Amino acid sequence: MYSILKSRMLQGCRTQPFPASPESLPDRFRGLPALTPGLCSRDCRLCIRHCPTAAISRLASEHRIQIDMGRCIFCGECAAVCPAGTIAFTRDYRLSCRTRSGLLVGQKEKPLLEPLTGEKRRLFGRSLKLRQVSAGGCNGCEVDVNVLNTLAFDLGRFGIQMVASPRHADGLLVTGPVTANMYSALLKTWEATPSPKLVIAVGSCAISGGLFRDFEQVKNGVEGILPVDLYVPGCPPNPWTILEGLVRLIGKEQG
Repeated sequence: MYSILKSRMLQGCRTQPFPASPESLPDRFRGLPALTPGLCSRDCRLCIRHCPTAAISRLASEHRIQIDMGRCIFCGECAAVCPAGTIAFTRDYRLSCRTRSGLLVGQKEKPLLEPLTGEKRRLFGRSLKLRQVSAGGCNGCEVDVNVLNTLAFDLGRFGIQMVASPRHADGLLVTGPVTANMYSALLKTWEATPSPKLVIAVGSCAISGGLFRDFEQVKNGVEGILPVDLYVPGCPPNPWTILEGLVRLIGKEQG
């Protein structure tokens, strides 16, 4: 026991500070897309053709594009093929939004996430319990959600916890494209969660269906099935992106 305690003391504090520093992000991290105005040519549509999830669209009557982060899997193919260098992926991990339209990235700067207000802020601002539902996910988003409970991220320091039963939860954290086999289970879990309650869609699959969009076996995410309070884009989202979204949602920006 003494050797264990000694080893633990020598290790020091392993919990990383929040907000995250650039050193906390992996070298290959791709964050918020940045579009440079005026570089798109009239006929170039290479980025649109190379996007595997149809996340890029050309704005009508304008020589510029728009990226839907709800569909984007952050593969970087668009930036790689763009001859003008219009598209770049920054190191900004703050991607979450309260609205679906907020995930559309164009020429304007993306605003930071607005926290809950009113009664929901009063109820969930100090303590938030979530039931995670994997609605047919590949386990990528699920792993990055689970890692938030480790010492490095310590989700509990913000008063946020994952619980085993929906009856003990304040809301659902949904991952996966909502497959036909998980549709009924998702609805039953939602019904078992006491009101008022939240829904958090994590990952491009949960937001839009991701790579599986429009397959007959999936419901194209949780949108239209349950009322979504927070969208966390990515494939999968980096743990810092998920953490930042959850923390800002309940109004705790420092920790």
